[in-house]
Amino acid sequence: MLGTATPASAINSYNAEPAPERTEVGALVVQSDRDNDPATPDAVRWSCTGTMISPGVFLTAAHCTVGRPAGTKFYVSLAQDVQGAIDASNALGGTPEQIAGRVGLQGVAYSDPGYPGNQADSHDIAVIKFNAGQAAELAQRWPFVPATLPRHNQLSELGSRALDAKDWQVMGYGTQEAVNGPGGQTHPGGGGRMKAPVDFNALNKTWVRLAMNESRDLGGACYGDSGGPNFINLDGKLVLAATTITGDIPCYATNVTYRTDSDSARNFLQQFVTLP
Repeated sequence: MLGTATPASAINSYNAEPAPERTEVGALVVQSDRDNDPATPDAVRWSCTGTMISPGVFLTAAHCTVGRPAGTKFYVSLAQDVQGAIDASNALGGTPEQIAGRVGLQGVAYSDPGYPGNQADSHDIAVIKFNAGQAAELAQRWPFVPATLPRHNQLSELGSRALDAKDWQVMGYGTQEAVNGPGGQTHPGGGGRMKAPVDFNALNKTWVRLAMNESRDLGGACYGDSGGPNFINLDGKLVLAATTITGDIPCYATNVTYRTDSDSARNFLQQFVTLP
């Protein structure tokens, strides 16, 4: 999975650039007990990526929210440099809640109860929900326009040939592709919102497979990009077609993404947003 209980990777370094204009794309910030020692304060760190799909709903992946230590709290930041915001907040000090609250806004996590599902349908989808007052505060801190979701089964209606002809783009806060060093492979960077071109490979019932090979002038997702958007350009408008879930371990070749137009994704999302 490209979002982990410990932050790992982000958008690849090649063919990628910052995305300060995509203010609907944000980072999932987690406050939790990392060492199972109640005597030590909780850690505050970014973990995954996601997207605002309404004024009060942030779409991400279920593996980013499920299986956390008891008492874990979830925050959303729409800052361009969330790692910088965390560093600055840590420098100011205070309780973990104060540190996290300066970085993002706390919401309530809801995960698809079908997760982890199976290979055909992982149900790997979740949202962070905010009440009306919180939604207003979020928009005041970071003005944004919610992402556009596809119609039911829209990707299948377009078909593989049309999908291959369209421009695709992945966004996220994750780290970079694997770098070989004396201690083995590491994934540097992460914590800033980036974007990169990707290309269509294959469409399945609940999955879109996207290519991200440097040799094809593409970029791609890595650890920490889980839950983040993969947009397709339809008639000049970016549509959030799928969310990043997994890929190859060194983050060189493939981004495996969860369709947002499928029956299972829409059955979950319709509880929280009005769908097209």
